[in-house]
Amino acid sequence: MIYYNMTSPKPIKTPPKSQPLGFVSHDHGACVSQALAAVEKACADRELRLTPPRRKVLELLLREHRALGAYAILDLLRDAGFKSQPPVAYRALDFLVEHGFAHKIERLNAFVACAHPDIHHSPGFLICRLCDAVGETQSGSADAGLGATAAASGFEIERTTIEVEGICPACQAKAIK
Repeated sequence: MIYYNMTSPKPIKTPPKSQPLGFVSHDHGACVSQALAAVEKACADRELRLTPPRRKVLELLLREHRALGAYAILDLLRDAGFKSQPPVAYRALDFLVEHGFAHKIERLNAFVACAHPDIHHSPGFLICRLCDAVGETQSGSADAGLGATAAASGFEIERTTIEVEGICPACQAKAIK
C-alpha cells in the first residue's frame, strides 16, 4: 500500500487504521517508486499507453504529495524539460483521472495521485482548510447509504467523490504550540 504524509518525515511500517492516507508517515522514495510500478503494471495489463508526459505528471503528483493545479503542473513540467503548453498537462491529467491513477479535488480545482492506483475504489478526501493538505481515505460507509438510496430510485451511480474540509494534524499541532 502507498501512504502519503504531509506531517512528518519519520517512516512507519503500517499506518494506524484510524488515520487516512495523507496524514501518516512513510518512506517517500519507496512510496513513489511503488506507485509508479503499480501504474506501469496497470497500464500494461489494460493495454494503456503511459506516455512520457503522462508518466512525468504522475511522478510530479507523487513526489509533491499534495494537490496541484494544472498551471503548477505546467511549471513543473517546464522545469523538467517538457513542453509547457496547457494541452500537454490537461491531456495527461485527463488520462490519469480517467483511468484512476489520479483524482481531481473539486474544492481546490487541483489533482492528487491516487493512493490505490491498482484497485477500483471510491475514495473520500480530507482537505485541510489551512494548508490544503489532502488525505485519501475509503468512503465505503457513506457510499453504501448513497448506493442504497440511488438503487431504490433506479439511479445508477457512475462515480462518487466525497470531500471533507477540516484541519489536519500538523495544523492542529501548530495551533497548540
